[in-house]
Amino acid sequence: MLSDASRPIIEATLPVVGANIEEIAKRFYKHMFDARPDLLDGLFNRGNQADGRQQQALAGSIAAFATLLLEKPDQLPDHLLSRVAHKHVSLGLAPDQYQIVHEHLFWAIVDVLGDAVTPEVAAAWDEVYWLMGNLLINQERGLYNAVHLSPETIWRTWRVAERIQETDDVVTFVVERTDEREVKPSLPGQYVTIKMLMKDGVHQPRQYSLTRADDGKHRHFAVKRVHGLSTPDGEMSNLLHNDVKVGDEVVLSAPFGDVVLEYTDRPVVMASAGIGITPMAGMLSHLVKAGSQRQVLLLHADDSEDSFPLRKQVSDDISALAEGSMHSWFLNPSGGGDAAGSTFTGFMDVNAVELPIDAEYYLCGPLPFLQAVRSDLIAKGTRPKDIQYEVFGPDLWLADYQ
Repeated sequence: MLSDASRPIIEATLPVVGANIEEIAKRFYKHMFDARPDLLDGLFNRGNQADGRQQQALAGSIAAFATLLLEKPDQLPDHLLSRVAHKHVSLGLAPDQYQIVHEHLFWAIVDVLGDAVTPEVAAAWDEVYWLMGNLLINQERGLYNAVHLSPETIWRTWRVAERIQETDDVVTFVVERTDEREVKPSLPGQYVTIKMLMKDGVHQPRQYSLTRADDGKHRHFAVKRVHGLSTPDGEMSNLLHNDVKVGDEVVLSAPFGDVVLEYTDRPVVMASAGIGITPMAGMLSHLVKAGSQRQVLLLHADDSEDSFPLRKQVSDDISALAEGSMHSWFLNPSGGGDAAGSTFTGFMDVNAVELPIDAEYYLCGPLPFLQAVRSDLIAKGTRPKDIQYEVFGPDLWLADYQ
């Protein structure tokens, strides 16, 4: 918690820092990358830099953390810290890199706020930064230790064994291990980071959800093409779609991710849209492999049956479960039907189906979809703590910490 000396200073300056935090974050990243361009080689996703999402996520996390220190000093923002820590370890972030961030972030604070940053103000915000930073460092150390790896050893080379064209713009890559070392097992819903050399000689990382339960030798992940070859946001997906063939080698991290299917007997409802089906496919595969007897309901929204990624896989897995069922919503249905469940036209409406009592919910899809479905579930009486959500890319939506 904040010291008695820092608390009134943070209370007084949080409004002005909050009002300027996005500009602070923007200048911070530019200043840091100008001084340390090597950090863009393999660590930072320049697609997120180009469209501003990383800056917004940093701004949101710092402001949220400072606010919670003031409003709920006896509570830790576990959701926020866990989300950030898992992303960091999937990139191989090392503890000493927090000092690099600190140096350039505080330069940006002074650059934006000028003389308002007195030594006392700087000291108070320094305390906020290191409270958050040390909490993250400790969480990340625990995550590395849990898989007996380090920032340098989370990476492993795999060979592409199969490419499966799921839809016009989604390909599943099946990769196999290239040596006899033990494969670190994944939990249902986790992702891996792939690190590839781009055409300009810079390595870039991207995260992709694992879509099948482990067999000890293979990993499965699906990639949706982001259209626009010249944009940093689409450079990885287009490289994978266009250039990576069977027999090629790729570098993946160990699996991480905090949105993981809980092992309980409660009913589980998964709601996804578009490529958001990928972590749900992984969860379903784990349930089938375990012979689960849980009641499982999959809700999915897409443009049409043909654009539904992994449709056959998840339909087969739902059918294989003792109490599995599925409902789909299509904006432009082709009329092909769905053997594993009923279909609706339009956007997803959770009020159109009967939801199981006392269920756990997992959501993944575009931000408007997440906001709409989560709001509808809460309006129906679902407790916020029973709803977990996955966001692809920086988390721009900090939900309730309940």
